Amino acid sequence: MSGEVLGVVPARLSSTRLPRKPLHPLLGKPLIEWVWRRVRCLSVLDHALVATDSVEVADVCRALGAPVELTAPEHPSGTDRVAEVANMPRYRDFEVIVNVQGDEPLVEGGHVRSAVDLVRQDGWQVGTCATPLRTLESLADPSVVKVVRATSGRALYFSRAPIPHVRGGHPSSEELCEAPFLRHIGLYAYGRSALNDWVSLKPSRMEQIEALEQLRPLEAGLRIGLSVVGAAAGGVDTPADVARMEEQLSRLTQPTAV
Repeated sequence: MSGEVLGVVPARLSSTRLPRKPLHPLLGKPLIEWVWRRVRCLSVLDHALVATDSVEVADVCRALGAPVELTAPEHPSGTDRVAEVANMPRYRDFEVIVNVQGDEPLVEGGHVRSAVDLVRQDGWQVGTCATPLRTLESLADPSVVKVVRATSGRALYFSRAPIPHVRGGHPSSEELCEAPFLRHIGLYAYGRSALNDWVSLKPSRMEQIEALEQLRPLEAGLRIGLSVVGAAAGGVDTPADVARMEEQLSRLTQPTAV
């Protein structure tokens, strides 16, 4: 598959764990600003924009010079919001669409490219990424989404539970630094037809149980390719994540001595 790549940042204002998340300040700037400044520098994307259900978020983004599309408020997932934008007439020539999470201000360009390559070069319907869990705390934490990958590279299952389960014990620190102990990185590249197939499905039972949208297409048989990549900074979902991310951003924005 060839063709241009569209990047969409879904930014829903309501959030249960971190109220008004896109506008939550990090070092005095709203989260969505940090994300947009990162996304606009991703060379793998031919065009990028923010998709939101909030006029307030849209106004902040436009002030940054970010293209914005207002979308319906009732979407059950970020992918549904991305699909609404991708099917607008002005974006229908893009063959690969990337969902860049609106809560990941340190998303890596190499990770995005690896997800795109799974679709554009390797023929997967959907491409996404994972990185080793590294710690027992991450394995046990339900806010950290785990994924099990087949030897073919196909994603087998995503869960908030500690998977794969080690019978009679725990994985060693060395085992946690490699497959099969993987943390999902929540970015997706979709072929256009796969994206439309995904959102045509009703929310599935497992999706509702785990509160993980990627289980909907997985249950229905869509082929999701999974690339194992290096360390990832993680997203911002909780107040603890805010403190961690501010520390990381502060280190990155400090002037370098010459």
